[in-house]
Amino acid sequence: MSAFAAIDISRTGMGFNQYWTEVVSHNVANVNTMTRPGDEPFRQRFVVAAPNTDEIAPTGSGVRVTDLLEDPSDGPLVFAPGHPLADASGQVQGAVVDLVGQLTDLIVAQRGYQANTRVLDSAREAYASALRIGNG
Repeated sequence: MSAFAAIDISRTGMGFNQYWTEVVSHNVANVNTMTRPGDEPFRQRFVVAAPNTDEIAPTGSGVRVTDLLEDPSDGPLVFAPGHPLADASGQVQGAVVDLVGQLTDLIVAQRGYQANTRVLDSAREAYASALRIGNG
């Protein structure tokens, strides 16, 4: 493990949480995307993470994105007879997005980013203090 492991680990956490925030933001932005019934609806995506492990740091050295999964659920049919994509019965297909779940994920991703920022700041302060002790 390197002398700057805390910085490296918090950097990977910040990168993961930034990517997660971007994916959630994309999902929320498309919550009202409609399609014709029978067409493929917009589907929310979920970020899958795994720990970084290798022979040098078998207990982990941060986090990485391993996959991006789409929700396989069926899109809701919405009665909107005036919508330009409505079928003969006035139905359009809505997006597969759980808005409450996505907003909760957004809060968790933001808090994770903030926590990793605090770890980065603390590690930087600790390393700076160690340098001052050695020079004092």
